[in-house]
Amino acid sequence: MTNAEKVNEFLNRAGVWYFLTTDGNRPKGRPFRFHLLKDGTIYFGTGTFKNVFRQMTVNPHVEVLAVCGNEFLRYDGEAVFEESNDLADIVLANAPAMQKLYNDTTGYKLGMFHLVNGKVEICTATGRKEAFEL
Repeated sequence: MTNAEKVNEFLNRAGVWYFLTTDGNRPKGRPFRFHLLKDGTIYFGTGTFKNVFRQMTVNPHVEVLAVCGNEFLRYDGEAVFEESNDLADIVLANAPAMQKLYNDTTGYKLGMFHLVNGKVEICTATGRKEAFEL
């Protein structure tokens, strides 16, 4: 199993996990659910109209925090937004619920991104179990 597959599998098991950004000098966290492993890269998506999108364009340093049972995962890195809409189009074609929000009628766009220079830790309450770069 590759490191990207390990992170993807952990996020799948967690179901809902938390995405952490900063807004000025204040931390901001919000629940996320969507992620996609494609060609060895984990992609995330958010509305380009949302505060989280704006926060990442100002400061791309972010962290994912997921909890599953007695383990937790921290994955930090720098958000890089996809310049092409191709990936967002593929995601929306397969996600009817997301199509209701992101479409030409609402004008809302899905901004896809991935993390670079990432570091991952999988831990338990007693310490780090595994660490790697992604």
